[in-house]
Amino acid sequence: MAQQKSRLGFVIAGLLLGIFVAAIDNTIVATAMGTIVSDLGGMEMFVWVTSAYLVTEMAAMPIFGKLSDMYGRKRFFMLGIFLFLIGSILCGTAGSIVELSIYRAIQGIGGGALIPIAFTVMYDVIPPEKRGGMGGLFGAVFGTSSLFGPLLGAYITDYVDWRWIFYINLPIGLISLSFIYFFYKESMEHSRQKIDWWGATTLVGSIICLMFALELGGQEFAWDSSIILGLFAIAAVLMGIFLFVETKAAEPIISYSMFKFRLFASSTLAALFYGAAFITFAMYIPIYVQGVTGGSATNSGLILLPMTLSSVVSAQLGGVLASKTSYRNVMILSAVIFLMGIILLGTIDPDTSKWLLSFYMVVVGLGVGFSFSVLGMAGIHHFDMRQRGSANSTLAFVRSLGMTVGLTVFGILQRNLLSSKMTDSLPGAAGAEQGSLGNIRELLSPEKRAEMPEGVLDTIVANLSSSISTMFMWALVPGGLALIVVLFMGKARLEIPSKGAKDSGSHPVQLSSEH
Repeated sequence: MAQQKSRLGFVIAGLLLGIFVAAIDNTIVATAMGTIVSDLGGMEMFVWVTSAYLVTEMAAMPIFGKLSDMYGRKRFFMLGIFLFLIGSILCGTAGSIVELSIYRAIQGIGGGALIPIAFTVMYDVIPPEKRGGMGGLFGAVFGTSSLFGPLLGAYITDYVDWRWIFYINLPIGLISLSFIYFFYKESMEHSRQKIDWWGATTLVGSIICLMFALELGGQEFAWDSSIILGLFAIAAVLMGIFLFVETKAAEPIISYSMFKFRLFASSTLAALFYGAAFITFAMYIPIYVQGVTGGSATNSGLILLPMTLSSVVSAQLGGVLASKTSYRNVMILSAVIFLMGIILLGTIDPDTSKWLLSFYMVVVGLGVGFSFSVLGMAGIHHFDMRQRGSANSTLAFVRSLGMTVGLTVFGILQRNLLSSKMTDSLPGAAGAEQGSLGNIRELLSPEKRAEMPEGVLDTIVANLSSSISTMFMWALVPGGLALIVVLFMGKARLEIPSKGAKDSGSHPVQLSSEH
């Protein structure tokens, strides 16, 4: 028994490390982009570095989730780690921004396998009475790594070298790979089924076109340009084809039958809205600190710690509460706290103290942390182990989609607000010139701040602060929609069978040193 628990511990550790490296790579590059562009060049193409990872990660999630249901979790989790590490090595050797973008795409394919399959394996190997606490731990690691990325990226860039934000994945990934390889062995039989290639192709194509349209629109090309409108049109057509072929596929990547369960449908929609709202705080609070208060990149990353730590606490608490009351009750509490935090952050200005800002972030972190653990448990509640991979990966895909679209939409809103305020505040050519500088990091870099007249700097700081706080207030829209959606989750709660009762999903694998 002791040996079995020890092996289970290694498996859980391997899964947690896999989640950590995949989730942190969503944000770790953000604070290093200035240095990367100055080293590699290609300022006009830097957006592809982030987009390439997000596009391939999102596209891979439902595909790997389905394949893990069909052929087993272990092989595809290990394949994900392998691809992720290969991509990380290549990223560290990149000699141009184009090469880096291509290598990030390889990383993203691997990351798309790691997160959903890791959560699914956890639910497979952990008995029901322990899933609440373990789900909270997994959710906490996912949330912490996503929020911790900007801080770690800034520190490595400032004190080591930007290439090490990729090389640091190697020891962590290799440990994860070895733990899963030696200690995790599936015992269930997997039936060979037909892969939905049409669904996979149209889904990937639609996501790529949508992401490129959102990233390029308003920056490289006007929103009403033929290129952007064409990308949106192609994305819509391919998505329409995907939705159609999924009704005909013998083994669809995303099964419509899953959405017949109210709990799954509402949990997935809630993940979409939570992702769209909380990513804005993770990305723009450091910009507020760096641009408004003049803090360094490292300081702007450190300011996220209150939100990170409070999200860890609530993720753990949410996992425990889900076994004592309904998922809906827990998520209503979560949504209310989250909305309170959004309102508080919407009041920040240049005079807001660091301690008050930290308190506001603690409230937001407490609210969003529940979603990291509880939504995952609710999403797979009605499914057996042969469907959990698809269910979990679909929810993860929708959450990532919400984060990506939310960050793009709110980013456009903030840039437009800043540009308008700058044009109104600084008359004539000066206002037009400053208002046209949509890149906040360039506008408020330490060098530019030192060169600006005091009156102009004060005006820019006030306008930047106002644009960010107004954008935060707009986050009430997805936050409010999340509250509405969770009201429809029903009365289901985490089921813990009585002693002697058999749970079909709690012992589907064997933990072994065999490989």
